[in-house]
Amino acid sequence: MLDSIAELRERYLAEVASAGDAEALESVRVIALGKKGEVSLKMRELGRMSPDERRTVGPALNALKDELDAAIRARRTALEDAALDERLRAEWLDVTLPGRPRPAGTIHPVSQVMEELTAIFADMGFSVAEGPQVESDWHNFDALNIPPEHPARQEHDTFFMHRAAGDNRPPHVLRTHTSPVQIRAMQAQGAPLRVIAPGRVYRMDMDQTHTPMFHQVEGLAIDRDLSMANLKWVLEEFCRAFFEVDHVELRFRASHFPFTEPSAEVDIRCSWEAGQLKIGEGSSWMEILGSGMVHPHVLRAGGIDPEHWQGFAFGMGIDRIAMLKYGIPDLRAFFESDLRWLRHYGFSALDMPSLAGGLSA
Repeated sequence: MLDSIAELRERYLAEVASAGDAEALESVRVIALGKKGEVSLKMRELGRMSPDERRTVGPALNALKDELDAAIRARRTALEDAALDERLRAEWLDVTLPGRPRPAGTIHPVSQVMEELTAIFADMGFSVAEGPQVESDWHNFDALNIPPEHPARQEHDTFFMHRAAGDNRPPHVLRTHTSPVQIRAMQAQGAPLRVIAPGRVYRMDMDQTHTPMFHQVEGLAIDRDLSMANLKWVLEEFCRAFFEVDHVELRFRASHFPFTEPSAEVDIRCSWEAGQLKIGEGSSWMEILGSGMVHPHVLRAGGIDPEHWQGFAFGMGIDRIAMLKYGIPDLRAFFESDLRWLRHYGFSALDMPSLAGGLSA
């Protein structure tokens, strides 16, 4: 019996050593140590042996089983290591190569210009104020000295919210400008005050330079002795920083806005050589914003005494100045979500504005 055990040992150790892959090794294990394997069958024969034979053969069979099991485990590990080495040779990677480019999104021109103008006005001491896009009739019109017969209060120009039958309160509106934010800022902070109010506004208009939803920024400054001269300086400094030119020339034309008195449209000197806009030179003028001294009625609506305080305000379209600075021809494309357009006109995350304005070097 011991001789047959020795013969099994030599044969199966040789087969384990010669197994070329995991499948062949598993076949050897099943034939040798499986439930119907040779070693297992010999273990069952112990019951027919005498006690003396079992004391001799039993330990020998257990030792054979343990030795074959250890040999199979060692061979399996060796085969796995060899397979890994072969895979590493076949899948060799040069870690010095640059990584594969991954598609990245871009920052929308409106978002970029909002960041730019916020940085510019922050450098001049203005903070950012925000307010709701669905406004009360009082904040959007009455507090801003807009009379009931004004065209802006008609349905052909403003989006009015629905009121239930029998509810006679003036309907809320989608704000037509960010001027209501000025009222809320005055009520909340009082005077003196310097804020800008960027955000979405809504008007019923749609063509190449108008959309039903667009973006606007308004500025408000209130103090004891502010004048149109201060307004002119602020606007010149903004235009110089935003358009990144050394010299700008502004022209103020008398106009009328219900919430300012006196009021002025502001034009900027420019040229259109070969269809390209150049700011600060040439013989042409282009309107860019409206402005004026805050009307006393508006100051009172904001809880500020016009006998002791005065201020100036201005407003401009963010989408429009983005079109002017970055040469974008059609306003409607801003809101069409065309990825080709966004890749062309969008900005990377690193194109951050500097504190003084414009893009950082």
